Amino acid sequence: MAALVVGLVGGAPREALAREPASAGSVVALDELPREAQVTHRRILAGGPFPYSKDGTTFFNRERLLPRAPRGFYREYTVRTPGASNRGARRIVCGGEPPTRPEACYYTADHYASFRRIIP
Repeated sequence: MAALVVGLVGGAPREALAREPASAGSVVALDELPREAQVTHRRILAGGPFPYSKDGTTFFNRERLLPRAPRGFYREYTVRTPGASNRGARRIVCGGEPPTRPEACYYTADHYASFRRIIP
């Protein structure tokens, strides 16, 4: 089933045909996320700086859990995990241009197995 998704790009409406993801109804308020995720979200809106070289790189949505979008639409950012010796499993994935004004951001605490859309 397809759904019409309307977002804002630079203040102007943008329409795209998207397939509803399995977790489409799952949302989380920004202030309910771990503090580290809130810091990462602020960095995304500010354009950095980012602590990991992979931050800001293209997220390909291979799991197809996010709405379908053109290649390069989504970017991924690491959410620091206290005590982890590597990047950990937590990420924020945002879609839209410019990256500092994303149309939508999603949080995953389980390395892309599930997503919740972040709402202000």
